[in-house]
Amino acid sequence: MEARWRSSAKPVQAPKTTKTVSFEEVSGKASSSEALPLSLHLTNAVFFSLFFSVVYFLLSRWREKIRTSTPLHLVNLSEIVAIFAFIASFVYLLGFFGIDFVQSLILRPSTDLWNSEDEEENEALLRKEDARKIPCGQALDCSVTSAPIISAQKVVDEKLVKLTTEEDEEIIKAIVAGTTPSYSLESKLGDCKRAASIRREALGRITGKSLSGLPLDGFDYESILGQCCEMPIGYVQIPVGIAWPLLLNGKEYSVPMATTEGCLVASTNRGCKAIHLSGGASSVLLKDGMTRAPVVRFGTAKRAADLKFYLEDPENFETLAVVFNRSSRFARLQGIKCVIAGKNLYLRFTCSTGDAMGMNMVSKGVQNVLDFLQTDFPDMDVIGISGNFCSDKKPAAVNWIEGRGKSVVCEAIIKGDVVRKVLKTSVESLVELNMLKNLTGSAMAGALGGFNAHASNIVSAVYIATGQDPAQNIESSHCITMMEAVNEGNDLHISVTMPSIEVGTVGGGTQLASQSACLNLLGVKGASQESPGANSRRLATIVAGAVLAGELSLMSALAAGQLVKSHMKYNRLSKDVSKTSS
Repeated sequence: MEARWRSSAKPVQAPKTTKTVSFEEVSGKASSSEALPLSLHLTNAVFFSLFFSVVYFLLSRWREKIRTSTPLHLVNLSEIVAIFAFIASFVYLLGFFGIDFVQSLILRPSTDLWNSEDEEENEALLRKEDARKIPCGQALDCSVTSAPIISAQKVVDEKLVKLTTEEDEEIIKAIVAGTTPSYSLESKLGDCKRAASIRREALGRITGKSLSGLPLDGFDYESILGQCCEMPIGYVQIPVGIAWPLLLNGKEYSVPMATTEGCLVASTNRGCKAIHLSGGASSVLLKDGMTRAPVVRFGTAKRAADLKFYLEDPENFETLAVVFNRSSRFARLQGIKCVIAGKNLYLRFTCSTGDAMGMNMVSKGVQNVLDFLQTDFPDMDVIGISGNFCSDKKPAAVNWIEGRGKSVVCEAIIKGDVVRKVLKTSVESLVELNMLKNLTGSAMAGALGGFNAHASNIVSAVYIATGQDPAQNIESSHCITMMEAVNEGNDLHISVTMPSIEVGTVGGGTQLASQSACLNLLGVKGASQESPGANSRRLATIVAGAVLAGELSLMSALAAGQLVKSHMKYNRLSKDVSKTSS
């Protein structure tokens, strides 16, 4: 297996009438084994034996010195000889086995390996056909009498292509056989695209399932290495639509939405139109703080209460904030809320995180504080850095009440004429439906933060388009939609209150090209240079504004009895797209 990967040492098989030609002969370079005076197997055996013998000898001597308290730097003649023998054997083994293998990974041969000087020498060599015949690879037609002269560069290129194909095949077979782990391909090959291709082929052979519909080309696999996705085999295509213009706080936005649900973008777009015709919407950021809540345990409930009182004492907050804030130049501790369950204490840390969503940032700060607390509370047993009192990626009342991430309220007054002409319904019908559906109906269902029509639809679509964590749609979609008739019943006041929108404009998926382009479309790409955190806060208000538009349009469709008709028109297709060619 290893020999296959070391392309510089792999011989190329020649036809029966010619001798075998190695890469070293094609490129005019001598093999390292040709310089050895002894047989290769004998030489290897000698140096292997020498290496392990001197290592054993030196370890034995040094262990004896440690036992007798003798300084290690005092050596006798036999130890000096052993040290030189160790260095010599190590250099030999590294040169024979290590360097060539490392070069095969880092400096993989390419078509640009040979410079113009080598090309001229090889072409001159090929022209001397009468003097001697040049051996050729089995896949090449090298007949002197019937084929034109082939340049040395072309010979090398074709052999490299052949070796690469054979090498990939050997790796695929090793993965199928279970001797090579699939997750190690990127580090071993140094080529993320090639690693994905090999892993994909191996998976197809193992499962016997076709992956022809899953695209491989056209994606930068280097960009996800070590941060977004492990063991990739391709990427999923999700169409991105635009709901616009969303007039929010006096500024127009084109909201990108990645979705496969027909009618969603069209409906949100209609809501944007109604808001725009009515003068726009306004939003207010109420709170901005990411949370992490570790769980710790003590021997008694009294000791757990002691730590609770210590953490909630205002006199200790400044010290804890200094310790916490060391984790990042953007992390700033805002508060700590503690709850007890028996001997267990849950500590909910809240901090600002700049333009990052901030989960990693707050976790590092929490770890700093836990380490600091061990001095005064040595009997504290840290059970987990997250005790689910945070609460991340789960519906939880603590997020609905206390908030997590960005807490935003967004509102608009929709003119009566717009309600009738654009939304095709009436103010009275919308107010009544909202009370019976979003409020009473959700209460009957025991909803937790789900007092809305379909906030999660818009949140998910915007999150996927802009590189957010889609799983955080769970708490980010906590929303209560309110509707009320105003201006003597002629117009409609609508608002959405969302206490836990978790977004960022740096880190994670926001760095990928497509998602970065969508953030750039909204004018919130990357970190804000003027005011750290401004871009992520603006993105949160845009999410709330898009939810407002989506709620307004869907509720209007329900009030007018148009929901089924619209979905039958936009969300049904008789054509089977899976059978179309890509």
